[in-house]
Amino acid sequence: MAQENEQKWPSNLWIIRHGQSAGNVARDAAEAAGLPLIDIAERDVDVPLSDLGDQQATAVGLWFASLPEDQRPTVILTSPYARARTTARRILEHGGIDPDDVSFVADERLREKEFGILDRLTRHGILQKYPELGEQRAHVGKFYFRPPGGESWCDVILRLRSLLDTIVREHRSENVVVVGHQVIVNCFRYLLERMDEQTILDIDRMGDVPNCSITSYAFDRTLGRRGKLVPRLVNFVVPLQEAGAPVTSEPDVPAAPKS
Repeated sequence: MAQENEQKWPSNLWIIRHGQSAGNVARDAAEAAGLPLIDIAERDVDVPLSDLGDQQATAVGLWFASLPEDQRPTVILTSPYARARTTARRILEHGGIDPDDVSFVADERLREKEFGILDRLTRHGILQKYPELGEQRAHVGKFYFRPPGGESWCDVILRLRSLLDTIVREHRSENVVVVGHQVIVNCFRYLLERMDEQTILDIDRMGDVPNCSITSYAFDRTLGRRGKLVPRLVNFVVPLQEAGAPVTSEPDVPAAPKS
């Protein structure tokens, strides 16, 4: 039986969106040109970082290297998507972390939200090809809307609940980095800060999660029976600014209208 004072959570948890990707750049170009389809040759899982995204990821790694050694990551969990894996690798390479002392795991539960038949479509393309889905989404709401073949935010949250169980079971008292996607960051916030649908959607409407921004939580032993994770940083981009890496806050593809 677990001891009453046993620590349940990691000591530190950092949740990071991947650096700017080639998909982000292609999406912006397609939207600006009024095109229905985003010009991306790769599968979404294979879309790489842009040169700027690589620079952003390196800057975050250098920020971790500036932390005291006992506060640097001991666990890195990443989406298996190329843009996230490369971001996580740059953190490992530049973060002052001994590769032999860190657990580096690609976990499919951190993958991008599945867009289904809307994959690679711009706003214009969605309205042109599937106008009825826009009406359905407006009625159901972004939180619960699931495009054919895709996922809702709730679907993502369900898999993140499972991942949190793994983190609690296997990585308590460690310093854990999670590298994922925009919706992953927001859905983690929903879970860890015990938000409701309206609260997280209000946050989402305020703006996109910046590429390579850091949202973090630290364990506070004085809260509750066995302590709790408390927010420390939200969409923190100072490491990028200090390194001279431009800050980008571009939605992932496809870019469905805000609601």
